[in-house]
Amino acid sequence: MLNFASMNQRELFLRHVAQTSDAPLALEIVRAKDSSMWDSTGKKYIDLISGISVCNIGHSNEKVIEAVKHQAEQYMHIMVYGELIESPQVKYATALVSHLPAQLDSVYFTNSGTEATEGAMKLAKRSTGRPTMMAFHDSYHGSTQGALSAMGSEYWRNSFRPLLPGIVHAEYNTAKAIDGINDELACVILESVQAERGVKSPSIEWMQALRKKCNEHGVLLILDEIQTGFGRTGKLFAFEHYGIVPDILLLGKALGGGMPLGAFIANRSLMDKLAAHPILGHITTFGGHPVSCAAGNAAFEFLMENNLIGEIERKKKYFAENLKHQLIKDFRAVGFMMALEFESYEVNKKVIDACIEMGVFTDWFLFASHCLRLSPPLVITDEEIRDACKTILLACEKVANM
Repeated sequence: MLNFASMNQRELFLRHVAQTSDAPLALEIVRAKDSSMWDSTGKKYIDLISGISVCNIGHSNEKVIEAVKHQAEQYMHIMVYGELIESPQVKYATALVSHLPAQLDSVYFTNSGTEATEGAMKLAKRSTGRPTMMAFHDSYHGSTQGALSAMGSEYWRNSFRPLLPGIVHAEYNTAKAIDGINDELACVILESVQAERGVKSPSIEWMQALRKKCNEHGVLLILDEIQTGFGRTGKLFAFEHYGIVPDILLLGKALGGGMPLGAFIANRSLMDKLAAHPILGHITTFGGHPVSCAAGNAAFEFLMENNLIGEIERKKKYFAENLKHQLIKDFRAVGFMMALEFESYEVNKKVIDACIEMGVFTDWFLFASHCLRLSPPLVITDEEIRDACKTILLACEKVANM
């Protein structure tokens, strides 16, 4: 019989927590605050990932913690989503739509971003009666079966076929994609900025032409703002950069203020299609959990009250001006969604490992493994930015001299 008491946390983690790769970082983080994390040895890390754009207002925000405690004392789970009036859901949905265009007035809360994708895909098919969808190469919308079917990479899809039929993949930011929009499509689903491609954004003209072509053919436009939402790109929502409004907006990650939460948002007339023929056309047990909604609403209030979005361009400029090295081939950024491009994954991984060794936490992108991810909490201080940039340059120099 195994002696579990004799095993350390790392051994138990590797043995009993399902793994997603054969080489997890396996850092044992015991505390996190604002833009910093500490491991079990007391080592401090500057967090340049934010839990993949989850912790936009930083770790362990006091306002969020207080909201969680207060709601947990009132009630946690009481009934499947949508049956009872739960004040945290109502309060947060009302706050969200008050900062969105008028036509986006109905919020369906889910457990995560990928579940928001699933709900939006169902809504598009249900409301249009059409079977096919357009997605884009190098897009990421989640890992469940429907979201995986829309994912724009055969490498990640291939082992799980057969997937949903009727999904065509087009090239992002191309005229050919717009030409492919027709009366047979239920929806076009895309990221407002392709995050996992290494931060690639479309032109304003292309996004506006896409919106226009969807309107002409009665095709719903679904914008995935799961990573780009809540100030990450320098606007509250990235679609604001393009002067368009989606038919369905996908949210997740920072939506919950560190708690699990997703949502798809549409016009009430559209969302009501899920309530009939069949009734309960989309249901969830834990979606919109009251504690998650309370946390998310507190985080949203903190974001809006503290001008965090207004500081992004200035802080981004410091990263851009100070991250120059012979190994860095390109610096791309949309607000605080940034990427450093190297010549190969091997070089990038060595830089990442050196950064982590020196106390700066970062990683790579799914569809751009040669690029280093920079998505720090919006609350990161000027001093932390300076320290992080110095460390990244030291890591680059270390790798260059290997």
